[in-house]
Amino acid sequence: MKVGARRVFACATAITVVCLVAAAGLRAASAGAGQDGSAARSAGERVPMVEEVFKTVVLLRGIPVDTFFEVMGTFASSMGNDCTFCHASNAALDKSAFATLTPRIQRARQMIVMMNAINKQYFNGAPRVTCFTCHGGSNRPKADPSFMSQYGEPVLDPDERDFLTDPSVNPNQVFDRYLQAIGGADRLARLTSYSAKGTYSGFDTDRSTVPIELYAKAPAQQTVVVHLTIGASTRVFDGQNGWVAGPEQLLPLLTLTGGNLDRARLEALANFPAGLRQAYPQWRGGRTVLDDKDVTVLQATSNGDPVVQLYFDSNGLLVRLLRFTITPVAFVPTQIDYADYRELPGVGVKVPFTRTLTQTYMQMTLQLTDVQPNASIDAARFARPAPAKLQSEK
Repeated sequence: MKVGARRVFACATAITVVCLVAAAGLRAASAGAGQDGSAARSAGERVPMVEEVFKTVVLLRGIPVDTFFEVMGTFASSMGNDCTFCHASNAALDKSAFATLTPRIQRARQMIVMMNAINKQYFNGAPRVTCFTCHGGSNRPKADPSFMSQYGEPVLDPDERDFLTDPSVNPNQVFDRYLQAIGGADRLARLTSYSAKGTYSGFDTDRSTVPIELYAKAPAQQTVVVHLTIGASTRVFDGQNGWVAGPEQLLPLLTLTGGNLDRARLEALANFPAGLRQAYPQWRGGRTVLDDKDVTVLQATSNGDPVVQLYFDSNGLLVRLLRFTITPVAFVPTQIDYADYRELPGVGVKVPFTRTLTQTYMQMTLQLTDVQPNASIDAARFARPAPAKLQSEK
């Protein structure tokens, strides 16, 4: 599955440096700190705020670094371009150049201040008007009526958060059918872990494939080790907390917070999906079209905001998991697409062998090739990873 124009992400691995965003409301800042229902961080672990890490951030303060990364990706997505559209053109190769002040950075700051003023006055500070509202994936906001939009074929976005509830969709029945489609509750209960090998490709590998290891343990632990050419990158969710440590990162150890942490929780739960139904207390159902096929969608809310959507195909299988993170500038989506379900030998449970993770600043595909059910996995596999030695330090 290919999502989005490649040019938008030409600076995907560098987009996480310095930038230009505007002041956030209390609600958005606290969401980044995890008030939106995500698991708590380890006792005593302090997550640095963005201004402590990237000293040239002028306006956005008080949010974690992982939320800041998503904000940067949102700008790229909204403008239909890569990070050097606003930043210095040599920033793709020289990360220090992100600190260079450009006219477009100055203009962007003005626009975001304007956007936040509108949201404060009319929407109680919630990010309802966003960069994408006016730009819609173009570096020039559209001001003129469009006959193509008015009279042309409507474009349905399956990731739309605002959809009509279909009362004929019973969430409990959807979950029951899903569990039956992958083998049934009894068989699933006998699957307590699995380890896997496979390949990884993404913008950080220029789409070339590298080896991976995946470790999963019920009910909700997962570790993925990506063997990049510059060293191993480790992504861990231990059941409550999540981290990324790798030489490709801009921090030796990135701690996941808010929506990112909750997405890691849901991703781990999806390995042993009997617990997905209980992940949120309320679900509503609807229908949409995904890749030209009819699908059923279930949506859960947190503090009144729709934040999670699950998509099920005509066979009852989960084909997409979508999690929105509330940031100062937008509800930012992260989606995981599941495909190529295969039955594991000896347990009779189907798992997806292809998983594509798409974010506003990164896309990556995991292709499993060797899955061992009920494998014995050392508990250390799910421990907080050691900080990585960054590529810039080598």
